[in-house]
Amino acid sequence: MLLPARLNMLEEVKALVREVAQREVTPRFLKVAHSHKADGSLFTEADALAQAALEVGLPRIRDVPVLGEEMTEREQQDAWGAGREGLWCVDPIDGTSNFVAGVPYFAISVAYLYKGERQLGVVYDPIADEMFSAVRGQGAHLNGTPLPLRPPVQDLRRALAGVEMKRIDRELAGRLASWPPYASQRNFGASTLDWCYTAAGRFDIYVHGGQKLWDYAAGALILEEAGGRLASLTGSFDIASVWERSVVASVSPDLFEQWRDWLKAAGA
Repeated sequence: MLLPARLNMLEEVKALVREVAQREVTPRFLKVAHSHKADGSLFTEADALAQAALEVGLPRIRDVPVLGEEMTEREQQDAWGAGREGLWCVDPIDGTSNFVAGVPYFAISVAYLYKGERQLGVVYDPIADEMFSAVRGQGAHLNGTPLPLRPPVQDLRRALAGVEMKRIDRELAGRLASWPPYASQRNFGASTLDWCYTAAGRFDIYVHGGQKLWDYAAGALILEEAGGRLASLTGSFDIASVWERSVVASVSPDLFEQWRDWLKAAGA
């Protein structure tokens, strides 16, 4: 796909995501009932309606399969198999627990993949009205401003870390809790936004024990296009399982190496 076509597609995706957020998501913030899925995660009417709207709208932009978080595992596998020549990957509301509890940290995420590779990513925080986006080879932006917004610190001991403890090995989690190599840490509960905060330099470093495809598809591209580095806890990021990958990342290549080396020495 030629560059002008990709940039035009990006603008169409951003417009669709904003429309879906305004119509299906923000009107239900603090007002929607919820239930639990089989895996224990929360689910709301807003999740279902947002995904349905994206399943209708995205093929009008490019007519390829849509893979969404709220599909069954079989449907997801089928969409992945059918989407070699183009695939939309959607998380209709990442951070549903925050959405239900009234915590304003959640997002809609859309990625476009071709032959399994990330080509376009959009992550939209409707409460802050922050639209993070990237097209491969064209950099990453927040509401049109290039990322990162600020340079990260260069010393790991001064870093602000995004750390998700739940899926990290217990021994490593204990070391991070008791003897952290960084200055301070945060965990806000929405992986797609965590990627973007790392790309923006709001988090100097980031680690997450395991993310699904829809959690990382857009955000990983945004970080890459911001000039960042990423890996899994076990090696190369893109060699890990497509369905769940751990994350080690920083928008600073130098800080990434310090962070990765510390995790390796800690036995990650």
